[in-house]
Amino acid sequence: MRIPLDYYRILGLPIQATAEQLRQAHRDRALQLPRREYSDAAIASRKKLLDEAYAVLSNPEQRKTYDSGFLAKTYELVPGAEASPAEPLPLEAPRDAGADPHTPNIEIQDDQFIGALLILQDLGEYELVLKLGRPYLTNGSASVKGGQFGEPNIVFSDIVLTVALACLELGREQWQQGQYENASEALETGQQLLLREGLFAGVRGEIQNDLYKLRPYRVLELLALPEQHTEERYRGMQLLQEMLQERDGIDGTGDDQSGLNIDDFLRFIQQLRGYLTAAEQQVLFEQEAQRPSAVATYLAVYALLARGFAERQPVLVRRAKLLLMRLSNRQDVHLEQAVCALFLGQTEEASHALELSQEFGPIAFIREHSQGSPDLLPGLCLYAERWLQDEVFPHFRDLSRQQASLRDYFARSPGAVLPGRVTQRTWCRQ
Repeated sequence: MRIPLDYYRILGLPIQATAEQLRQAHRDRALQLPRREYSDAAIASRKKLLDEAYAVLSNPEQRKTYDSGFLAKTYELVPGAEASPAEPLPLEAPRDAGADPHTPNIEIQDDQFIGALLILQDLGEYELVLKLGRPYLTNGSASVKGGQFGEPNIVFSDIVLTVALACLELGREQWQQGQYENASEALETGQQLLLREGLFAGVRGEIQNDLYKLRPYRVLELLALPEQHTEERYRGMQLLQEMLQERDGIDGTGDDQSGLNIDDFLRFIQQLRGYLTAAEQQVLFEQEAQRPSAVATYLAVYALLARGFAERQPVLVRRAKLLLMRLSNRQDVHLEQAVCALFLGQTEEASHALELSQEFGPIAFIREHSQGSPDLLPGLCLYAERWLQDEVFPHFRDLSRQQASLRDYFARSPGAVLPGRVTQRTWCRQ
């Protein structure tokens, strides 16, 4: 069997390596044992290849002969030869697995195959490990059971472990590169293999822990996709719902095993809001508000107000107003209640809510822009427009560029009537 390895790569050295570097590399690699889950046979197979590489390269005459063939393989190309297109993964286990006529490779004995896989794993050649190992787990497994690779059950378990670990490391590599869905696919492939074979529960748990920690990144990646990617965005919402269920809500104390504490998770929710539409946030946060959740209730108010104003639907504003009543016993929401009352044309109620508010900064702004008026409605109108424009709309992917105009809202909203004095006074100040 030919394997796409060379003695220098086995020891992790360049062709210019000195004799001392060869000794040190051989010693270091021999001391760096594989994971404890591997069989003694796999460890011995790996050591046999390390010893073989060192024996050849440490002998000046053998190294000279090897180098001449090595360089020929590396630099001599067949005239007119062109790279062939990638072929699909073979179902049968090939005898010259992965070998290319112009890539340095070595001939190994069958019982060294698992050792070669371990060395490729050490080198970070995870995709090559998958290409070489996976055929032996399907139709090619008959070759393993024949016994020429060693004791069939042990060899098969070692190959399963190596392929699963390659999936794990490939997933982590893709995770670091920001390819979160690809990383999830690689991790789940390794996990499913271990589940199917009923092997290595510890490694399976390690993969599952990574999948849990990867989940917030997947949610953000999927929900950030354009809205026409309905299937992918739906999957992102499902993952988010799973996390919320395991945490007992946005501000819950449950453990979704993502590693995010409550503050981290609130920042995560704040970040993903910009990827959701007002309608999506309304459905999500109204549902979460039923747990009950103060944070979800407040976010549902934002979504209802944003959508109600943008779509000229006072019925949604009324729902926001009802949700605010749940919060009024625990926090000062009088300013938001005043805005709701204003959008519903309930000016006396809006003025009363402003009198109760302890939000001194906004109230000072409202008073300043209501000078000369018998009430605070002109300032409230200006505040409401700026609040929507600067603090509410930017958190919705479909409203981030929406303009907030009370004049348009009252002109087009069925059931909402703009009081006469607001019409006359407010916009002459803008």
